[in-house]
Amino acid sequence: MMKNISASHSFGLFVTSPIFCPNNLPVITLSSRSSRRSPLSIQSAVQFRPCIDIHKGKVKQIVGSTLKDLKGGDGLDPVTNFESDKSAAEYATLYRRDGLTGGHVIMLGADPLSKVSAFEALYAYPGGLQVGGGINADNCLSFIEEGASHVIVTSYVFNDGQMDIGRLKDLVQIVGKERLVLDLSCRKKDGKYAIVTDRWQKFSNVFVDPGVMEFLASFADEFLVHGVDVEGKRLGIDEELVALLGKHSPIPVTYAGGVTGMADLERIKSAGMERVDVTVGSALDIFGGNLTYEEVLAWHVRQKAYVV
Repeated sequence: MMKNISASHSFGLFVTSPIFCPNNLPVITLSSRSSRRSPLSIQSAVQFRPCIDIHKGKVKQIVGSTLKDLKGGDGLDPVTNFESDKSAAEYATLYRRDGLTGGHVIMLGADPLSKVSAFEALYAYPGGLQVGGGINADNCLSFIEEGASHVIVTSYVFNDGQMDIGRLKDLVQIVGKERLVLDLSCRKKDGKYAIVTDRWQKFSNVFVDPGVMEFLASFADEFLVHGVDVEGKRLGIDEELVALLGKHSPIPVTYAGGVTGMADLERIKSAGMERVDVTVGSALDIFGGNLTYEEVLAWHVRQKAYVV
């Protein structure tokens, strides 16, 4: 088990940067919406969920559909939109300062450097971040013990193209339903949204539809769904997918993929019936994009998220 560390050493590295210093924005702490279970009971506003994507120990924004396991030696590198000179812990401290909850740390690869970087982010914001990437029954509890609020799982459950209920039940037994997020990231196939695994390269035989979401909601606290066909490309959101999630997800769900500007946040809010939270990655200025973190944070604050 890794030794806990203080985040105070990293905070001073970026507080003077204009990118990491929203101007006099209020600091808030949002209430949990874990009680959200059906369209009729939901009266919560949309939340912005921050992200930290880690590849080989560095915070990066990568076009997810190009991230492959290169064991075959094809020599192709993933398409990287941005690589930060800030650490994962620094981003975590920023999110903690601004009261952003429910964000996720994703390890884009199982390398030791990425794992160390993920742990440092968890230490910087204990209980404030979810973690995913290579999570399984053997290691899931260690991430919870080191400060993750939830673990995020895809390939371990949707194994070899099929849903492995035994593995899913094992995870629930180890960390509990309330600590588990199922990543239902998907791509269009024959007009339906098929869940994809193994760095989004392999289509499963499981589709994101009302029945599947209803079934899986009994095992998980939340869903995380990347629209893989638009993720990282800043070409606009998958509005059809957002609408599907907003109408049919029985539990809290976060959508990621294709956000280019503030108008996309409003489209997600509308198409998702104010039931779908949103992650913004490559479009944000803190990740090399043109959309300012300050604007998104201010929008998030205006939503006045609450639970009735």
